Amino acid sequence: MPINVLVNGAFGRMGQMTVKAIADHPNLNLVGQTGREYDLQKSIHDSQAQVVIDFTHPEVVFKNASLIIEAGAHPVIGTSGLTREQIHTLQTRCAQLKLGGLIAPNFSLGAVLMMKYAKETAKHMPHVEIIELHHDGKADSPSGTAIRTAEMLAEGNPILNQPSKPNRETIPGARGATYHHIPIHAIRLPGLIAHQQILFGGLGETFTLRHDSHDRQCFMPGVCLACEKVVALDQLVYGLEEIL
Repeated sequence: MPINVLVNGAFGRMGQMTVKAIADHPNLNLVGQTGREYDLQKSIHDSQAQVVIDFTHPEVVFKNASLIIEAGAHPVIGTSGLTREQIHTLQTRCAQLKLGGLIAPNFSLGAVLMMKYAKETAKHMPHVEIIELHHDGKADSPSGTAIRTAEMLAEGNPILNQPSKPNRETIPGARGATYHHIPIHAIRLPGLIAHQQILFGGLGETFTLRHDSHDRQCFMPGVCLACEKVVALDQLVYGLEEIL
């Protein structure tokens, strides 16, 4: 039987593409499309959605995810902006309900592979920085992908960019934000979609991993895969790599 899927944030660019991908997928059944003016919990109940995808806005993603979980549907969260504390809260509630779901900083298979190999590289090249580049309409900085990358790098090697060398910023923020001792530089420009570079430095050499999303279509295989996989889970996982 096809899995009933509702798309929340269905009228934005990612939402519209997701709606088409779900409608075209043989194992998925599009049962609802909602936006900011809708009663999300009522729409879930009325449509009998088993899975709810959220592509909305960082300011409302935690509220939306909570509503999805309390309605008994499996959340597939593609909206960035959740804090570690909020993710933990959502995971705790899903564990109590034995409800499977996914929070994915990036649905691109290529981006997931980039992070996987970055984690491995960090074991051998512990000096690293991240540059992430997105379209000028992206509401949050740094991106969820950059944050997840930094976390995975720290998992690969807890001693990064040590010893730290003193430096003076003549303009505050010139060295970017720092997370897990890793500088993250966020660029927002028209003409971009979603891009990231992870730069490693060693004695006499550098190594760069880069991923470029040229079209939002690259996220759709991961979105559809998530919808198929979460119904068999009994916990909320963080990162597409957890279901690959």
